[in-house]
Amino acid sequence: MQKEPEYDDTEAIEPSKTQRKKDMHALQAIGEQLVELDPKKLAEFDLPEILTDAIALARPMQKHGARRRQLQYIGRLMREVDASPIQERLDSWQQNSKQQTARLHQLERWRERLLSDEHALTEFAKQYPQADLQRLRLLIRNAQKEKAAEKPPKSFRLLFQELQGVVEV
Repeated sequence: MQKEPEYDDTEAIEPSKTQRKKDMHALQAIGEQLVELDPKKLAEFDLPEILTDAIALARPMQKHGARRRQLQYIGRLMREVDASPIQERLDSWQQNSKQQTARLHQLERWRERLLSDEHALTEFAKQYPQADLQRLRLLIRNAQKEKAAEKPPKSFRLLFQELQGVVEV
């Protein structure tokens, strides 16, 4: 009777080649995001000097092959760094950027509705009772006059700024 081999559960299982390759590409992608950051934001990370230098070298590279090789090198250097806090901070910045963009789009939609729909101000007042309706009416009227007279959109911009002050994040 043949005895089955015993397996030791404490033995570390090596990740497959495919998994190692995915991890390497993920680190390279994080490195690429770091290359795209402006230097002030990059300074917020506590990165080793060799990695910071490699990132600085990659920034001006235009030729695809040279840039690709430099990004691969950055990916190799990233193996020595704990990448999870870096990725979390990059994700939070990206999320904040998306929220800010959504807020600006919402403000632009309100401005367009206020300028084109006479009932929009009533809706706006119901949704934002703290708004100064008299000031908004004045800005709407002036913006409409500016547009009709093809003048610079001073009140159009002021209306947007007023909406920014009223509409919370």
